[in-house]
Amino acid sequence: MESNQGYVIRQSVLFDNGRGFAMGENFKAPNPFVTWQFTQEDGKRDYYWGHYFNEECEAIGDYNRRVFSYEKQYGVSRLETSGPDFFKYYSTQRPVDIATYPRPKNNLPVAHLNYNARQPVEGESFRAWGELWYLHPLTEKQMADYELRPAHDNPEGREPVPERGAAKKPTIAEQMKEAGRKAREQRAADAPEKKGPSRDDR
Repeated sequence: MESNQGYVIRQSVLFDNGRGFAMGENFKAPNPFVTWQFTQEDGKRDYYWGHYFNEECEAIGDYNRRVFSYEKQYGVSRLETSGPDFFKYYSTQRPVDIATYPRPKNNLPVAHLNYNARQPVEGESFRAWGELWYLHPLTEKQMADYELRPAHDNPEGREPVPERGAAKKPTIAEQMKEAGRKAREQRAADAPEKKGPSRDDR
């Protein structure tokens, strides 16, 4: 397996202009994850402009952003790819946290990344709090239940993996409605009981 500066290359893409990007990992390094741009000539790659990270999710996000941005800016096509394609989704209504995104058993999220604040998404007409990455596309229902929006440049031609035997989980809206109902019941139970006037007061 190819390596560079002690980092094993886990994923890479080569464009038709001889340029490309790669993501590597080295768990003995101070920053275990890195993304590079590279130039390939006569089958040999020269890596440069490394971005180093402590968290894999940050490296995955950076790798995909660099690849998609370069494709869009220069209009190049992919000649070679290694490693999995990821599907990116934006969390439009809340930061990514427990119970805020789908976790199908056969398509668990690979990584997620929260922004510092809700911000405009480049190339899109909406804002988001963060992003998630999956190996397979989500279904329309999974996106709607958690108010996720897909990236416009996700890989095409792949069908969502059908969920089998998965228990139905309430949507966030249903969870909020149920929480409100329980809160009202609790307030009613805690309210002091009103007593009528006693005979001595008449």
